[in-house]
Amino acid sequence: MTGGIPRPFRAMASAAAILVGGLFTVSLASSAAIRALQSISEAKKRKLAISCTNCQGKGFYSCKLCKGNSTIEWSPLYDPIAINPCLCPTCDGNRIQRCLNCLGKGYT
Repeated sequence: MTGGIPRPFRAMASAAAILVGGLFTVSLASSAAIRALQSISEAKKRKLAISCTNCQGKGFYSCKLCKGNSTIEWSPLYDPIAINPCLCPTCDGNRIQRCLNCLGKGYT
């Protein structure tokens, strides 16, 4: 030992680094394999399924709460004196919402 890290600690640190790197590599490979299998399964389902009747296979439709205006009129009082325009909570101002029948996939 000449002023550096002792030899047993270096060996233990390199073994830990190899172990952590191996676990990271296995995790990365398995997640890539799972995503590939899911996309293959999704493609098979899409090929055989019928399109959604609610959204005509688009996966989205005009927001039902704001009716495509992106804002709603809201007041905290029962008998409002002033009505405030607020951003639609259903579509977040995007004017479309995801189809609830097919969950945005376009088929059932």
